[in-house]
Order: sequence, then structure tokens, then C-alpha cells
Amino acid sequence: MTQTAFDRMLAELADRRAEFHVQGYVSKDFVGKLKALGLYRSATPEQFGGETMPPAVFLDKIERISAVDGSTGWVASFGSQLVYLGSLPLETQAKLYADGPDVVFAGALFPVQQAAPTERGFLVNGRWKFASGCMAADIVCVGIPGDDSTLGKPRGALIRPERLEIVPDWDVVGMRGTGSFDLVATDVEVEREWTFIRGGEPVVDEPLYRYPAITYAAQALSVVSAGVARAALTFAKEIGSGRASITGAPKLADRAYYRAGIAEAEATLRSARAYFYEAADDAWQSLVAGRPILGTVSDEQNAHLRLSAAYLARTSADVVHKVVSLSGTAAIYRDHPLQALLADALVPQEHAFLSPAMYDAAGAVLMGQPPTVPAFR
Repeated sequence: MTQTAFDRMLAELADRRAEFHVQGYVSKDFVGKLKALGLYRSATPEQFGGETMPPAVFLDKIERISAVDGSTGWVASFGSQLVYLGSLPLETQAKLYADGPDVVFAGALFPVQQAAPTERGFLVNGRWKFASGCMAADIVCVGIPGDDSTLGKPRGALIRPERLEIVPDWDVVGMRGTGSFDLVATDVEVEREWTFIRGGEPVVDEPLYRYPAITYAAQALSVVSAGVARAALTFAKEIGSGRASITGAPKLADRAYYRAGIAEAEATLRSARAYFYEAADDAWQSLVAGRPILGTVSDEQNAHLRLSAAYLARTSADVVHKVVSLSGTAAIYRDHPLQALLADALVPQEHAFLSPAMYDAAGAVLMGQPPTVPAFR
């Protein structure tokens, strides 16, 4: 079978993931390989050279990357987040994409920091956390307060990374290679036209820009978990068919509880994935139906998108935990492969976009009530 460029990238990633974990970020040259595969033009407006990927197609690619390395999958997932920038003036977007459609975006919106108004825009100062992928970013976003014109929503201010200080303080157990460093700005003036409202009305009239931007970000982070869970199940099948126990007991695959447990975990993950991808495809088909008149994603469809994303993240973490619990004493060692996968699997479900509060919010919408959390779509 001919190896594709995507397959070659995955093979290189398998060789380099330890490098990324040790240094704490995915190297810029490797992000360049992700660019070459179109991941960072998949959400660029087509009028600026983008090549739109339907969300389910993009999410599948992120899942495959995450099955090799969750950190790299997390960084690659930000290829979807250029949809955040759809509310920028078209003149600003033209400047952003002037050198080509492959733009690596990283964001650190919170905590929102003060920005003094100036004649041209805002004088930005402060420190922001969790700027995943900032070491290879072409443009980064920091959060500043909104005003009456933004209906209380915070603004995102776009800044070239060389104008900021990147503080390499990412010392964590899971997702160690995401480079989710702090950003520091000292008297950085940002012109007003380089700011946007997160979730603001887009000026780009293309199907992907009608897909709920915050929802898409939640899906892209959630699917990383599914890739990590797949890696754990693949490992479980391989190791289960291998060596016998040090106590002389039968190998894992010869034990009924192990076979049944892994089978149940497989069914659990596949079920959550099916719901996740079904919701994504249903929403996308609604958007593209009837072109040139573009459709919309209904509140109920959005609720299923958010619910399936939160459910997939938590289910995937449970699957990895189950594999560890079935794997005996070998898995308790710090350097055992399942320990790294377990640490990675626990991270996405902690993101605010994927918290248990999404269940209540989705349930409220499905019952005809307003969502119970802000920024639900």
C-alpha cells in the first residue's frame, strides 16, 4: 500500500513525540509539515485562498494525529480556530492572509487584562495563560475587555508573537508537548481593526463561517481525547496478546475479564464517536443544503454538537482509565506507556468548553429553554 504524505507525517511524529514532550512544545518545523497537509488553511476563508474541510473531515484528521501523540493533535486542532476571526474587517483579513492562507493561530484569551484606549486602538498590558501552540504561531490572540459595542463580550486582540514575551512555564502531567505557555504584553498598541469579538457575527459568508465557532473549537479539543483512547485500546490489544504474567498467570488475552473489559471499552468509545461524528455531519449538511442560499445550524443541532463533544471527552478518559485498571501491576510504573496516555486523556475534559456544565446547558436547550452557560454557540 502506498504511504501517503499524511502517513509519513504520522510516522515522523511517532519518532519525535518524545522530543516534543521533553522541550514542552511541538517544534516549528513539524508544524510546517502540518501546514503542508492543509490543516492550517482548512478554516481560512476561501476568498483568501482557503481550502475548506467539512468539520467531520478535519476532526477525523485530528483524531488520527492524536492517536500517535495527543499534544500534537491538540496543537493541530487550532487549525480550525481561524473561524474565530470571521468578524474581523475584510481589509484586516486580507492583510492577515497576504502571505498565503496557511496561518497558524494561537490564543490566550484569559484572564482578560486591561487595555487603555488610544487614538488608534488599545494599549495592551498583562499576562495570559494557556497559549497552546504559541511557539510556532504566526499570530496570537490575547483577551481584553469589551464595551457597550460588544454587548459585554471580551475582545480578542491579534498580535504578532515577536511583540510579546513567551514565558515557558508549562510544567504539567498531561499534554506536556502543547507549549501552552504564558504570554506577556508590555505597552503593546493594537489597532482597533485588529481586534474582534469572540463569537461575533462573521463578515465572511461561507458555510464554515456559519458553523458555530466556539462549538467547533470544543469539538476540535474533544476529539483529541478519542485519539488518545484509541491509542490505549491499540496498546491493550497488542500487549494482551503478548507476554505472560511475571507470576506465571496466563497472558492477559487468555483471561475472560480482560477480553470482556477491552471489548466493552471498544464498544463504549465507538458509540461516543458515532454520536460525535453524526452530530457534526448533520449540522454541516444543514449548512450546505440549498446553496447558494446557505442554511443555519439550529439551537437543537448546536446542543447536540456541544453535548456529544463533552460526552466524547469524558467517555474517552473513562476508556483509558478502564484499560489501565485491566492491565495489572505493569501499568503502575511511571514509565509505562499507559500512564502517559492516561495523563493526556484527563486534560481535555477539564477544558471549560467540555466541562460537566455542558450537559445541563445542552439539556436546557433540548427542553426549549435558554442555555445555562455563556458562549454556548
